[in-house]
Amino acid sequence: MKHLIALLFLFFTTILLAQTKVSGEIKDEFGEPVAFANVIFKDSNEGTISNEEGRFYLESDENYSTVAFSFVGYQTKEITLGQRTTYKLVIVLEEEASSLDEVVVYSGKQSKKNNPAIDILRKIWENRRENGVKKFKQYTYDKYEKLEFDINTIDSSLIKSKIFKGMEFIFDQTDTSNITGNTYLPIFINEAFSKVYGDNLLKEEKEVLEGNKNSGFDNNNTLIAYLKDLYSEYDVYDNYLKFFDKAFTSPLSRTGIDVYNYVLLDSAYRDNKWCYNIVYYPRRKNELTFKGDFWVNDSTWAIKEINLQASKSANLNWVREVYIEQEFDVLNDSIFLITRDYFMSDFSFRKKEEAQGIYGKRTTLYNNYAFDVPKEKKFYSGQVDPYQYEVYNRPDDFWEERRLENLNKDEKGVYKMLDTLKTVRRFKTLYNVGSVLASGYYEVNNFDIGPVFSIFGFNEAEGMRIRLGGRTYFSQNDRWRLEGFGAYGFKDNRFKYGISGKYLLDRKSRLIVFGGNRRDVEQTGASLTNSTDVLGRSLASSSLVSVGANDRLTRINLSTFGLEVEPSKDFNVRLTASYRTLKSATETFSINYKVFEDGVDTGAVRDEIKQPEIELSFNYTPGRKTSGYGVERTVINTGQFPTFFLGYSKGLKGIMNGDFDYERLQALYVQPWNIGGLGRLYSTVEVGKTFGQVPLSLLNPIPGNQTYFSVYNSFSQLDYYEFVSDTYASVHLQHNFGGRIFQRIPLIRKLNLREIIGFRAVYGDISEENIALNASNIVYKSPEDIYWEWSVGVGNIFKIFRLDFNFRGNYLENPEARPFGVTGTFQFVF
Repeated sequence: MKHLIALLFLFFTTILLAQTKVSGEIKDEFGEPVAFANVIFKDSNEGTISNEEGRFYLESDENYSTVAFSFVGYQTKEITLGQRTTYKLVIVLEEEASSLDEVVVYSGKQSKKNNPAIDILRKIWENRRENGVKKFKQYTYDKYEKLEFDINTIDSSLIKSKIFKGMEFIFDQTDTSNITGNTYLPIFINEAFSKVYGDNLLKEEKEVLEGNKNSGFDNNNTLIAYLKDLYSEYDVYDNYLKFFDKAFTSPLSRTGIDVYNYVLLDSAYRDNKWCYNIVYYPRRKNELTFKGDFWVNDSTWAIKEINLQASKSANLNWVREVYIEQEFDVLNDSIFLITRDYFMSDFSFRKKEEAQGIYGKRTTLYNNYAFDVPKEKKFYSGQVDPYQYEVYNRPDDFWEERRLENLNKDEKGVYKMLDTLKTVRRFKTLYNVGSVLASGYYEVNNFDIGPVFSIFGFNEAEGMRIRLGGRTYFSQNDRWRLEGFGAYGFKDNRFKYGISGKYLLDRKSRLIVFGGNRRDVEQTGASLTNSTDVLGRSLASSSLVSVGANDRLTRINLSTFGLEVEPSKDFNVRLTASYRTLKSATETFSINYKVFEDGVDTGAVRDEIKQPEIELSFNYTPGRKTSGYGVERTVINTGQFPTFFLGYSKGLKGIMNGDFDYERLQALYVQPWNIGGLGRLYSTVEVGKTFGQVPLSLLNPIPGNQTYFSVYNSFSQLDYYEFVSDTYASVHLQHNFGGRIFQRIPLIRKLNLREIIGFRAVYGDISEENIALNASNIVYKSPEDIYWEWSVGVGNIFKIFRLDFNFRGNYLENPEARPFGVTGTFQFVF
């Protein structure tokens, strides 16, 4: 949402393509809005439905003189238009008198009994079919996708404002949305043409990108991939449709009759197929539902056309409007293949019609279907260079031949307009400001300064801390990258630094060599699964505010060198050699350990550890989506895919004066779950064991949290090093109901709050041999009785903040145990 821009409303009638436009609101005789009423140009199939406030907008490329307004339970009303453009109409519908033969009138809440629309809906369930291509052994088709990003609601005061001085020419490309009626300005377009191959017997599918064309900025692939993920693939027959990481109830789902009203409105031929037209709209406000209509065939009971428009009252942040159209074609009188999919979203800070916002639109067209032409299995598993220069630089004649939908006048103008815009100095300044907010880095030629959000920090060892860093950045497809930082603590008067480099040796297998060195202060007990990221740093050691004394910090000097490779998609193998020295960073915290020789305590005590280590790790993230083809990639769908991690570490004694010989096994499993209309669950399981005798700094402290931030995978009511183990197993569960409970409470419904519950537990143990090494001021204690916590939270406070109320379940007898605490976090989520 960092791309939202504040703009207002204006119509440029001289360049609009539509011939007839009409807008206004529909009311009943008592002045109440009539929601979901039908608005249609007379003697046509072109129409729309009023929103929850009774407002509507309708346009057509044809000339029409009459508009009809209707809704079940009201008399149909026709209005003659005096001109091609008619705005701000006020339509009053009168209730329909019951006829002598007692016709059934549907209005407001619809009955689930004796409703012909629901009888048809049951037929759809009984004859539910998979996507048409799944009916064949193999399939292939052409896929053309157009993504567009538009500024909307523009007025003359904005055009004349100083912010656009020198850029007034961009407003020559404005157009009007036929969905919302708002004026908009296209700011970039991305076109992609692909061939899709699939084999249902092998359960394989492969999409080969043959062409990609960008307008706007050369490096906008991350934004494009982000939009594609927002508008992920969906099947209208599924019970729930996932958009913006939310699960909307489909109007075709078996649970639809509990959340939607259905009305059988009409029947007619659609492309030589007799179809029924059913209108649907929500039974309650604030739920993740749609309003719209669909046409269903009377023999196959397959959907021919469907329109979905998200309810304005849906508990969804930053999105004012969601509109979907799908069209299907008939093959062999029985199988319906999708031919067109249109998805439009109106992003805005506010949901009011006059609010400023940005449209994101995706149009996907499908053509040239072919079936039962097999290909060898190696065709699907074979890898190609993911970045091919010619694919992104196709000539114009390539697009003239393969576009399945011609660009309109305004879309064509965007390419030229943006080429000019990029030469304007003021625009470059605005772009740089937006880039800093989005990435956290300030661009200076081919070097990024940042991250700007980590400049200031505080801890007991360093006091106030200042950190400045940067990285090389030529493009997101860089084969190499250097990164570093320098930091200074005003309490310990010490300079810290870190530097790392990595190089992509082979793009197909993603073979990468990396290395670096860091001298810093670290909270080593902030996580169970260890990281050898040379520039990694935990929030725990740099939080400006903490609970109690955050003095259990370690000075670390870490050097790493390694290789990583991706032998198959989403599967990463990493081999790392590291050397680190560890020493306490404060006088009140000790990591001292006793020196044993041949199993005998020598009486000597050391306060510094020198430890070389070899680590082999495997990371599998099926379903992860990334952007970029360089040494670093941006993950697009963060938090939407499972993660499987397995790591083996070997400590080397005697090599480079290494102090300890040990082995460590660690495993991690993270899984997000969409539970239909009940919200979203995050689950994490971690297990690990260290074999061999090791001191405190090489053990696994159970990760506490002494900050006021809600940190997932930590224990909010534990202090750092309160529990220490060499064997552990932990589970974390966090469920966000998405407002399903709050939306049923009238007094707080409009606040769109979201309820969150959490549970976390850990078992740990520690050997007598490791206890014997202890010479620190930490008393070793493991959660052998399974330590546990629970929490309840309220999210979406002012749309950006979440509060968690955390309760400690046991071990309340521990010194300075915290039975209750409050943590919070800022979240920019839909």
